[in-house]
Amino acid sequence: MTGSVRDVAPAAEDVPLHRFWWLHDARWYQGVARRFGQEAANEINTEALRFVTRRVAAWCARQHSRRPADLPIDELFALLLQINLTIWPDDMVSVEHHHVGTTGDGADEWETVVVNHFVPKMLRAARSADGYRCASLEVRAGLYEGLGLSVEERHVECQFDGGEVCRFRTIRRPVPEGGHER
Repeated sequence: MTGSVRDVAPAAEDVPLHRFWWLHDARWYQGVARRFGQEAANEINTEALRFVTRRVAAWCARQHSRRPADLPIDELFALLLQINLTIWPDDMVSVEHHHVGTTGDGADEWETVVVNHFVPKMLRAARSADGYRCASLEVRAGLYEGLGLSVEERHVECQFDGGEVCRFRTIRRPVPEGGHER
């Protein structure tokens, strides 16, 4: 056979790298749970997810000329979407943000709805959902840390608890100038 790798390999943009890395993550999680117990797997998984999300959020925030705390809500939503797409392709996770309003002290409130998420589907398909602890709030805490935002957040609905979607309610508190580092 003659030719090169370029002749037989798919173009880089056609390779589902995200899927392969998340497959690695799933196998890793199952291996830790089998060898060291479900609680250890949940703890390590949550810690790693929070770390990666914080790093991706900080990297994405550095691409902007304004700090995330100063962004109008529509620009913040665009940044949040950019972060999601950096971590997960849109066919693996679909997220919607809905501005609820602004509080009397100037804080923005919004709802985030995860309408499609591969993690619950894959865990159920692998029969690994029992004992899995949802890491969403910790992951989202890493996101906001990476952006330097001060938020209050609660998990309203969770797919792991039988919810149709994952739903979060978030309030962004104003951060004083110089109140964080990126």
